[in-house]
Amino acid sequence: MRWLIRFLFKALVGFLGLSLGLVLLFKFLPVPVTATMLMDENGITKDWTSLSNIDRSMVRAVIAAEDGKFCLHEGFDREAIEKAIESNRHGGRIRGGSTISQQTAKNVFLWQGGGYVRKGFEAWFTVLIEQIWGKRRIMEVYLNVAETGIGTYGVEAGAQRYFDKSAASLTPLEAARMAAALPLPKERSVKNPRGWLARHGNTISARIGAVGRDGLDSCVYR
Repeated sequence: MRWLIRFLFKALVGFLGLSLGLVLLFKFLPVPVTATMLMDENGITKDWTSLSNIDRSMVRAVIAAEDGKFCLHEGFDREAIEKAIESNRHGGRIRGGSTISQQTAKNVFLWQGGGYVRKGFEAWFTVLIEQIWGKRRIMEVYLNVAETGIGTYGVEAGAQRYFDKSAASLTPLEAARMAAALPLPKERSVKNPRGWLARHGNTISARIGAVGRDGLDSCVYR
């Protein structure tokens, strides 16, 4: 029993040290690869790009589409989580309550899929990046590691793939279409969306102005 306790204690200390070290490292260095990328059978196309070289419309689009309270919460949107739990309890389409911070923690340090174990690790890494990276760095990393298409990662690679241009030159509508596809990038069309997806992209495009007017991206551009 003592041996087991010592082993678990050492494992815990090792995990805490490793996780803290990785978060500190990626505060300054680009994330070279993620588990999601390595497991992608379609290969990897990516191009790490500084946030200063990504059009502000892209930042505003993902806030409008994914996490309207990005600058207001400390990593977790309790109201969204409660709504997701209530919705899922009644069946139908499963809803998530993850913030951009949580998605970034998962994308960089963990694996895709559900489960309480992964969710626990995700919460730990979310707290770390909120405290150590700050909002601007979280947004920068998110926009560079998020899957934006089949075998495509980051908004720069996505912009080149879909619009033959840099992410620095995206129009609000182009940014909105990319943001609309983020939850299911392998299934949702960016270049030629139709029906609900086209309307959803148009809605996000319209919300981009509201994000700017209301200062919902102020924590990114101080």
